[in-house]
Amino acid sequence: MRLSEIKRYIYSDLYRYTGEIKPTIFFRSYFLNLGFKYTCWLRLGKAENTIVRAFAKFMHWRLSRKLLIQIPIKTNIGYGLYLGHHMCVVIHPSARLGNNVNLSQFVTIGANNGKAASIGDNVYIGPGVCIVEDVTIGDDATIGAGSVVVDSVAPEATVAGVPAKYKNSTSPGRYIERRWVPSAEGCERC
Repeated sequence: MRLSEIKRYIYSDLYRYTGEIKPTIFFRSYFLNLGFKYTCWLRLGKAENTIVRAFAKFMHWRLSRKLLIQIPIKTNIGYGLYLGHHMCVVIHPSARLGNNVNLSQFVTIGANNGKAASIGDNVYIGPGVCIVEDVTIGDDATIGAGSVVVDSVAPEATVAGVPAKYKNSTSPGRYIERRWVPSAEGCERC
Protein backbone atom coordinates (compact mmCIF):
# COMPACT_ATOMS: atom_id res chain seq x y z
CA MET A 1 0.00 0.00 0.00
CA ARG A 2 1.33 3.46 -0.85
CA LEU A 3 2.20 5.84 1.98
CA SER A 4 -0.31 8.42 0.72
CA GLU A 5 -3.11 5.87 1.12
CA ILE A 6 -1.85 4.81 4.55
CA LYS A 7 -1.85 8.50 5.51
CA ARG A 8 -5.59 8.67 4.70
CA TYR A 9 -6.25 5.66 6.94
CA ILE A 10 -4.22 7.17 9.79
CA TYR A 11 -5.99 10.51 9.42
CA SER A 12 -9.36 8.75 9.50
CA ASP A 13 -8.35 7.03 12.75
CA LEU A 14 -7.14 10.34 14.20
CA TYR A 15 -10.43 12.00 13.28
CA ARG A 16 -12.34 9.27 15.13
CA TYR A 17 -10.32 9.96 18.29
CA THR A 18 -10.21 13.77 18.22
CA GLY A 19 -12.61 15.15 15.62
CA GLU A 20 -9.72 17.11 14.08
CA ILE A 21 -6.81 16.60 11.74
CA LYS A 22 -3.89 18.87 12.61
CA PRO A 23 -0.17 18.12 13.07
CA THR A 24 -0.26 19.23 16.71
CA ILE A 25 -3.29 17.01 17.38
CA PHE A 26 -1.57 14.11 15.64
CA PHE A 27 1.57 14.29 17.80
CA ARG A 28 -0.39 14.82 21.02
CA SER A 29 -2.62 11.86 20.23
CA TYR A 30 0.28 9.66 19.18
CA PHE A 31 2.15 10.21 22.43
CA LEU A 32 -0.84 10.29 24.80
CA ASN A 33 -3.28 7.77 23.30
CA LEU A 34 -2.01 4.20 23.09
CA GLY A 35 -4.97 3.08 20.97
CA PHE A 36 -4.15 5.64 18.29
CA LYS A 37 -0.44 4.82 18.48
CA TYR A 38 -1.26 1.15 17.93
CA THR A 39 -3.46 1.86 14.90
CA CYS A 40 -0.71 4.02 13.34
CA TRP A 41 1.76 1.11 13.37
CA LEU A 42 -0.95 -1.33 12.33
CA ARG A 43 -1.63 0.81 9.25
CA LEU A 44 2.07 1.40 8.46
CA GLY A 45 2.66 -2.36 8.51
CA LYS A 46 1.04 -2.53 5.06
CA ALA A 47 3.51 -0.08 3.46
CA GLU A 48 5.10 -0.89 0.10
CA ASN A 49 8.43 0.47 1.32
CA THR A 50 10.28 -2.49 2.86
CA ILE A 51 12.16 -0.40 5.43
CA VAL A 52 9.01 1.33 6.66
CA ARG A 53 7.12 -1.96 6.66
CA ALA A 54 9.85 -3.78 8.60
CA PHE A 55 10.08 -1.08 11.28
CA ALA A 56 6.28 -0.84 11.48
CA LYS A 57 5.97 -4.60 11.96
CA PHE A 58 8.50 -4.43 14.80
CA MET A 59 6.64 -1.55 16.49
CA HIS A 60 3.30 -3.32 15.94
CA TRP A 61 4.70 -6.48 17.53
CA ARG A 62 6.11 -4.49 20.45
CA LEU A 63 2.85 -2.64 21.13
CA SER A 64 0.84 -5.85 20.65
CA ARG A 65 2.78 -7.44 23.50
CA LYS A 66 2.54 -4.35 25.69
CA LEU A 67 -1.20 -3.73 25.20
CA LEU A 68 -2.25 -7.38 24.76
CA ILE A 69 -3.81 -6.60 21.39
CA GLN A 70 -3.70 -9.17 18.60
CA ILE A 71 -4.83 -7.57 15.38
CA PRO A 72 -2.78 -9.02 12.52
CA ILE A 73 -1.49 -6.50 10.00
CA LYS A 74 -3.09 -8.43 7.14
CA THR A 75 -6.59 -8.03 8.63
CA ASN A 76 -8.88 -6.09 6.29
CA ILE A 77 -9.88 -2.94 8.25
CA GLY A 78 -11.73 0.07 6.82
CA TYR A 79 -11.31 3.75 7.64
CA GLY A 80 -11.81 5.14 11.13
CA LEU A 81 -10.85 2.31 13.48
CA TYR A 82 -11.38 3.27 17.13
CA LEU A 83 -9.95 1.22 20.01
CA GLY A 84 -11.94 2.33 23.03
CA HIS A 85 -9.65 1.36 25.90
CA HIS A 86 -6.62 0.15 23.91
CA MET A 87 -6.21 -3.19 25.60
CA CYS A 88 -6.99 -6.89 25.30
CA VAL A 89 -8.43 -7.19 21.78
CA VAL A 90 -8.08 -10.34 19.67
CA ILE A 91 -9.09 -10.43 16.01
CA HIS A 92 -8.72 -13.35 13.61
CA PRO A 93 -6.74 -12.42 10.45
CA SER A 94 -9.65 -13.40 8.17
CA ALA A 95 -12.08 -10.96 9.84
CA ARG A 96 -13.23 -7.95 7.83
CA LEU A 97 -14.02 -4.67 9.60
CA GLY A 98 -15.84 -1.86 7.82
CA ASN A 99 -15.48 1.89 8.27
CA ASN A 100 -15.96 3.57 11.67
CA VAL A 101 -15.86 0.46 13.84
CA ASN A 102 -15.51 0.86 17.62
CA LEU A 103 -13.76 -1.98 19.45
CA SER A 104 -13.94 -1.93 23.24
CA GLN A 105 -11.69 -3.79 25.66
CA PHE A 106 -11.76 -7.60 25.87
CA VAL A 107 -13.30 -8.05 22.40
CA THR A 108 -12.66 -11.30 20.55
CA ILE A 109 -13.53 -11.83 16.90
CA GLY A 110 -12.50 -15.37 16.12
CA ALA A 111 -13.01 -18.51 14.11
CA ASN A 112 -12.27 -22.18 14.70
CA ASN A 113 -13.11 -23.35 11.20
CA GLY A 114 -11.83 -20.91 8.62
CA LYS A 115 -13.34 -17.51 8.01
CA ALA A 116 -14.15 -15.07 10.81
CA ALA A 117 -16.86 -12.40 10.98
CA SER A 118 -17.57 -9.62 8.53
CA ILE A 119 -18.36 -6.37 10.37
CA GLY A 120 -20.24 -3.59 8.57
CA ASP A 121 -19.79 0.18 8.75
CA ASN A 122 -20.53 2.27 11.87
CA VAL A 123 -20.65 -0.70 14.23
CA TYR A 124 -20.17 -0.43 17.99
CA ILE A 125 -18.85 -3.54 19.74
CA GLY A 126 -19.07 -3.27 23.53
CA PRO A 127 -16.67 -4.57 26.19
CA GLY A 128 -16.24 -8.31 26.59
CA VAL A 129 -17.95 -9.28 23.33
CA CYS A 130 -17.14 -12.54 21.53
CA ILE A 131 -18.07 -12.83 17.87
CA VAL A 132 -17.72 -16.44 16.79
CA GLU A 133 -17.22 -17.88 13.30
CA ASP A 134 -18.38 -16.56 9.92
CA VAL A 135 -21.25 -14.24 10.87
CA THR A 136 -22.18 -10.90 9.32
CA ILE A 137 -22.76 -7.82 11.45
CA GLY A 138 -24.82 -5.27 9.51
CA ASP A 139 -24.16 -1.54 9.21
CA ASP A 140 -25.06 0.68 12.19
CA ALA A 141 -25.39 -2.31 14.51
CA THR A 142 -24.73 -2.15 18.25
CA ILE A 143 -23.49 -5.17 20.19
CA GLY A 144 -23.97 -4.85 23.94
CA ALA A 145 -21.35 -5.58 26.57
CA GLY A 146 -20.64 -9.22 27.34
CA SER A 147 -22.53 -10.58 24.35
CA VAL A 148 -21.66 -13.76 22.51
CA VAL A 149 -22.63 -13.41 18.85
CA VAL A 150 -23.10 -16.74 17.06
CA ASP A 151 -25.64 -15.65 14.40
CA SER A 152 -25.62 -12.80 11.91
CA VAL A 153 -26.92 -9.40 13.06
CA ALA A 154 -29.19 -7.30 10.86
CA PRO A 155 -28.30 -3.71 9.95
CA GLU A 156 -29.34 -1.07 12.53
CA ALA A 157 -30.01 -3.77 15.13
CA THR A 158 -29.03 -3.83 18.78
CA VAL A 159 -28.17 -7.20 20.28
CA ALA A 160 -27.10 -8.25 23.77
CA GLY A 161 -26.83 -11.35 25.92
CA VAL A 162 -25.50 -14.88 25.77
CA PRO A 163 -26.28 -15.83 23.08
CA ALA A 164 -26.95 -12.38 21.63
CA LYS A 165 -30.64 -11.57 21.10
CA TYR A 166 -32.31 -8.56 19.53
CA LYS A 167 -33.25 -5.63 21.77
CA ASN A 168 -35.40 -2.60 21.04
CA SER A 169 -33.37 0.40 19.96
CA THR A 170 -34.53 3.87 19.03
CA SER A 171 -31.22 5.11 17.60
CA PRO A 172 -29.05 2.60 15.74
CA GLY A 173 -25.33 3.31 15.70
CA ARG A 174 -25.71 5.87 18.47
CA TYR A 175 -22.29 5.19 19.99
CA ILE A 176 -20.34 5.94 16.80
CA GLU A 177 -19.16 9.52 17.16
CA ARG A 178 -17.08 11.56 14.70
CA ARG A 179 -17.79 9.33 11.70
CA TRP A 180 -15.24 9.42 8.93
CA VAL A 181 -16.79 9.63 5.47
CA PRO A 182 -14.27 8.68 2.77
CA SER A 183 -14.73 10.62 -0.44
CA ALA A 184 -14.48 9.12 -3.90
CA GLU A 185 -11.30 11.14 -4.67
CA GLY A 186 -9.53 10.11 -1.48
CA CYS A 187 -9.16 12.15 1.67
CA GLU A 188 -11.57 15.05 1.87
CA ARG A 189 -10.14 16.35 5.15
CA CYS A 190 -6.40 15.93 4.41
